[in-house]
Amino acid sequence: FISGYAVVAGAAERLVLGYDSFGNICGRKNTPVEGANLSGLDMTNKKYVFFLNSCGLEIQSLKISSLSLCVSSCPQEQLNSLEDLQSFARNNGSFLCVYNLNVSNYTLNQKAAQLCPTLPVPPSKSFPLFNRCVPQNPECYSKYASVLINMVNEMDVFHRILSGILAGRDTVIGLSVLALAFSLILVLAFRFIQTLLVHTLIALVVFGLLFISGVLWWLHYDYRNDPSTELETEKENVKFLLGYAIFSTIVTVVLLFLIFVLRKRLPFAVQLFRLVGKIIGRIPFLLFQPLWTFLILIVFWIFWVAVLLSLGTAGTAQSTSGGQVEYRALSGICYMAWYHFVGLIWTSEFILACQQMVIAGAVVTCYFNRNKNNPPPHPVLSSISVLFCYHLGTAVKGSFLITILRIPRIVLLYLYNILNRKKNAKCLLSCCFCWVCCQESCLRHFNQHAYTTTAINGTNFCTSAKDAVSILARNSTKLASISCFGDFLLFLGKVFVVCFTVFGGLMAFNYHRELQAWVVPLLLVGFFAYLMSHSFLSVFEVTADAMFLCFAIDMETNDGTAEKPYFVDQELLTFVSQSNKLTEGQNHRSTRPFQDNEDGTELQPMV
Repeated sequence: FISGYAVVAGAAERLVLGYDSFGNICGRKNTPVEGANLSGLDMTNKKYVFFLNSCGLEIQSLKISSLSLCVSSCPQEQLNSLEDLQSFARNNGSFLCVYNLNVSNYTLNQKAAQLCPTLPVPPSKSFPLFNRCVPQNPECYSKYASVLINMVNEMDVFHRILSGILAGRDTVIGLSVLALAFSLILVLAFRFIQTLLVHTLIALVVFGLLFISGVLWWLHYDYRNDPSTELETEKENVKFLLGYAIFSTIVTVVLLFLIFVLRKRLPFAVQLFRLVGKIIGRIPFLLFQPLWTFLILIVFWIFWVAVLLSLGTAGTAQSTSGGQVEYRALSGICYMAWYHFVGLIWTSEFILACQQMVIAGAVVTCYFNRNKNNPPPHPVLSSISVLFCYHLGTAVKGSFLITILRIPRIVLLYLYNILNRKKNAKCLLSCCFCWVCCQESCLRHFNQHAYTTTAINGTNFCTSAKDAVSILARNSTKLASISCFGDFLLFLGKVFVVCFTVFGGLMAFNYHRELQAWVVPLLLVGFFAYLMSHSFLSVFEVTADAMFLCFAIDMETNDGTAEKPYFVDQELLTFVSQSNKLTEGQNHRSTRPFQDNEDGTELQPMV
């Protein structure tokens, strides 16, 4: 409903392309507005907004007093008379008088003084963001810039952010492609993992974190001490950059500490990824799942951004005296935008959850197959079929839990930004934010195990989650130490993609500072980069988690005898034994089957 309403009621082009006093959006064909005779004109070749009194602008309630027109080009030289205006129109095809005044009547019509620009017309050039003709005369430029600054500062944050997104849309698309390239490189690296590649990845992540933190602090210092910082968007850039710099520094310190603590687990991580690569080698189509997920996410993100921009420009065009048009924003739009943002998180997580369930189902089918040399036919297609027929509700519930934890993070970030001088409150909020992030990470792993249990037993999300908790509680000492560094190494891969994508964004956006709230588009780029890298690297993460959960179930439901042989192959069994130093206690392994669960649920391997 919101999407359809936004598309119908909104006009995102107004934010960047600009529009004239008669309701025509410059650079496109327009539809007529009732009561405005000069509306509905074809402005395809007229891309610039020109004010008839650019040296005497005044602003009242976000409205500029001067009449504005769409023109094909801005006057490069000063025009001193109506004859000059007429000559400029004939030579350049750019008409600076009101549309219904014929160029041949510029010097003959008695009302030309009211229908044409105030003379003399100063030389001007187009402004890069809002496509306005900005006067180059120092006195006029000072007055023009002052009015434009006041107008932008009076805009609400929501519309300033939308302007920044639209202005930097090409950069955002380019950075998303860059994140895709980095993700593909990491997938290939983890597929053919070697010790040297692991060391190289860790070195790049450390370098990236230190470098990004340094660049953020430098940009914050540069913006804060820039005497030309007058726009509200530029002041918001300074605040956001400070928050980014602090967050990046904290993440850098924590990750460096974890890298130092877990450095001795590196050989086990390499061996773990070799085992995961062996399973993926049996199901090679698993590597193609991120591509489909990525395409679906891209389509959804494009749709989401289009709806967001339409929401930001939703309003009604109303004619006023003199045949002019003004746009009046509809009430309640900001609340709809927040609802739309929650939809971004939930839908993105749902798409990723579907991918995780497909991977988990394929791994379960492959694991619980007696003949390892002859894997089941089409395990991926079979898993997709089971997902769409029976378990979409499981993916919805799991992604909803992630969304619930994401919302407090957004609220905490908002409170952190509005508490400018309360250091104690900011410290408390930072601690709460870190706690919420840890809870979200734990919940992601919990959901993955619940998805695997669903693939094994075919139960709903709540029952599968309860069974997964029971399995993990009995085997936490065996499995936690094995997957810990593997998950951490994959997380470093995601950090690598986000770091270098954000660095590219910092360099790109920093060259376009004019009236752009570019730090928020940069945050969106970082969010998209993380989701993209998570989509690709989750193949290894979900495969490893599903493999070890299947292993735990295999050890509890079978005892290795001829009647109940293990499904696990010797290489995985040896790896687990060595990693947890369980070789001596292998004969005393508990064989209590899952049939004894308190809820009576029987977990049976898929054959």
